[in-house]
Amino acid sequence: MSKHMISVLRMVNGEEVLLTDGKGKKARATIVDDNRKKCAVEISSTENEERSTPNVCVAISLIKNASRFEWFLEKATEIGVTEIIPLICERTEKEKFRHDRLQQILVSAMLQSQQAWLPVLHDSTPFSKIIGFPAGQKFIAHCIAGEEKPSLSSLLTHKIVAPHHSTFSIQHSFLILIGPEGDFRQEEINLALEHSFLPVALGSTRLRTETAGIVAATVLKFSGR
Repeated sequence: MSKHMISVLRMVNGEEVLLTDGKGKKARATIVDDNRKKCAVEISSTENEERSTPNVCVAISLIKNASRFEWFLEKATEIGVTEIIPLICERTEKEKFRHDRLQQILVSAMLQSQQAWLPVLHDSTPFSKIIGFPAGQKFIAHCIAGEEKPSLSSLLTHKIVAPHHSTFSIQHSFLILIGPEGDFRQEEINLALEHSFLPVALGSTRLRTETAGIVAATVLKFSGR
């Protein structure tokens, strides 16, 4: 971080910086030693920022093109997603990723967008294990033709009756499943529906995995504002 501030951003003594721990705490500080290896600052004020609501968790299949998945992570962080779960489905073509590299992408995106909360990046999770993940409302976005699905945005702008006859509210935390290139298998969709996931559409066109993740994150984060 010192090297980035001094060598890349070319900041010098006397300049003001905004720091965060990624857990809601912000600090305003002034550079007092612009050493590129061990920069020192003097903190002038601190504040705690509440995490914005609703909480949004996107469980999205890993994809073959690593740069496209990294693009998703960057944009999802800027949007303000709370948690990201790399999902392993039956049709997922890539099952491993460098957690340290992806974590750094999240940190950079958080700082660039001047946020105080860093999204939680989970380890890769098999589809069968995501079914029991806790959330106020759970969705699965799939593209299988012939199945009637309401749009995600329509569910968030109108009160609906969710599974088990509970009243749906946009104040809940959200979890949405985004499938791989080639979509979920029917068996996976059936399993999700059996565990109270609502099937939804993200639009009238077929989206790439990373695009679908961004559309879902945006709709869930900003609908109802």
